[in-house]
Amino acid sequence: MINTVDLFAGCGGLTEGFKQNGNYNTIACVEWDKTPFDTLLHRFVSKWGYCDAKERILRFDIQRSNELINGWDDIEYGKSDGLDSLVSKYGGNVDLIIGGPPCQAYSVAGRVRDENGMKDDYRNYLFEHYIAIVKHYAPKAFIFENVPGMLSATPGNGNEKIVNRIKTGFIEAGYVILDDLNNAVIDFTEYGVPQNRKRVIILGLRKDYFSGNVEKTLNHFYNDLLPKGKVDSINTVFDAISDLPKLFPLDSPIRINGKQYSHTLPPDNSVNNHTARYNNLREIGIFKLLTEDIRSGQMKYVSSEALKKLYTDQTGRTSNVHKYYVLRWNEPSNTIPAHLYKDGLRHIHPDPEQARTITVREAARLQTFPDDFEFISRTALDYKIIGNAVPPLFAKKLADAVMQLY
Repeated sequence: MINTVDLFAGCGGLTEGFKQNGNYNTIACVEWDKTPFDTLLHRFVSKWGYCDAKERILRFDIQRSNELINGWDDIEYGKSDGLDSLVSKYGGNVDLIIGGPPCQAYSVAGRVRDENGMKDDYRNYLFEHYIAIVKHYAPKAFIFENVPGMLSATPGNGNEKIVNRIKTGFIEAGYVILDDLNNAVIDFTEYGVPQNRKRVIILGLRKDYFSGNVEKTLNHFYNDLLPKGKVDSINTVFDAISDLPKLFPLDSPIRINGKQYSHTLPPDNSVNNHTARYNNLREIGIFKLLTEDIRSGQMKYVSSEALKKLYTDQTGRTSNVHKYYVLRWNEPSNTIPAHLYKDGLRHIHPDPEQARTITVREAARLQTFPDDFEFISRTALDYKIIGNAVPPLFAKKLADAVMQLY
C-alpha cells in the first residue's frame, strides 16, 4: 500500500479517486473549512468504513504547520495529536502527498471579480505551507493540483510570477518537476469528464529516490502513463445527467418544512441530492425561452450580446458579461465552479419542459462523483464544495498512473 496524505482535501474529490484505486492507504486528510470537512468525514465513515475517521480526517489550518505536524488543542478546531502521530500509527512513513491550495486567488475569473486582482489574497501563498509539509515528510512523490491561471498569476507587487516561486520551493525541497509547466496542463474532457475543465497537475519526484534520469521518468509519466486514461470519445451532458428524474415547474411554489420549492420533487427512492433549486416565475420563463430557442434551432439567444440584452430587458439591470448559459445535451458542460453556489444562471438544464438550473446531483455527476457520494450541507454550500473538487474519475486515473511509479 502507498501511504498517502491529502492536503487541502476539500470534500474529497482527489482522495475519492485514490481510494477507488485500492492501492493507497490514506493516513490523513487535512481541511480547514467545516462544510467540506463534514462531507469528507461522512464519506469515510459511510462508504469506506473507517471507524477511526474522526482521527484521520483533520480539520485544521495548514498555515499553522508546526501545530498541524505536532498536535494542537484549539477552541475552534478541537484537539489532535497531529500528523506525526498519525503517520507513526497508520503507516510509519509518507510515500505520497496529494492536494492543491484553493484556486480562487490564481483563477482568471477570480482576478476579474476582485477589485485588486486578488494580488493581496492570502491564498496566493498557501503553497508555502504545502511545501513545508512536503519538506517535513520527504515523500517519494507529490501531486500538486491547481488552475492554469496559476501559471500567469503575479500577486503582491506583480513583478514575479507565482509559479516561479512554487518551482523554486519544490526544487529546494529536493524534488524534480517539469521545467515547462504548460506541459502539465491537463484537459479533463480527454479523460472522460463531461465538463470543460483544465487543471495543472504537477508531479514532483524526489531526486534521491528515483535513481537514474528523473526527467525521463517525469516525461514517461506525462507522455505515456497518464495518457493511458484517455477516452476514445468525449462524454457529454446527455451521457451524465439525462437518466435522472425530471423535475417540472409547479403552477405555484409550495412550502415543505419551511423550505420553498418551485419544481416537482423527485421520487422518494431516487438518487440523493436531486432537488431543483428555487427559481422564480421570471427565471422559469427565461429558462423556457432560452432552452426552446436552442431546441428549435432558431438560436436567437446564443451570442453574448443577445444574452446581455435579454438580461437587461428582463431585469432592468446591465451586465458586462452575459448571465445566462444553457448546457448543451451533445457537448460537455461548461466548468462547474465554486461560484455556482451563488446562482445557477450559467448552468441551465437543457430541457425546456424542466425550465430550471441544475441540481446538486447533476453538478456532482458533471464532476463525476458517484451517486452514493452524499452531500450533507444545505444546498448552496454543496454546490460550492462540488465546484472546488477534483473530478474523482480523473483522480482515479491519476492514481492509476502514479501507482506505476512505485
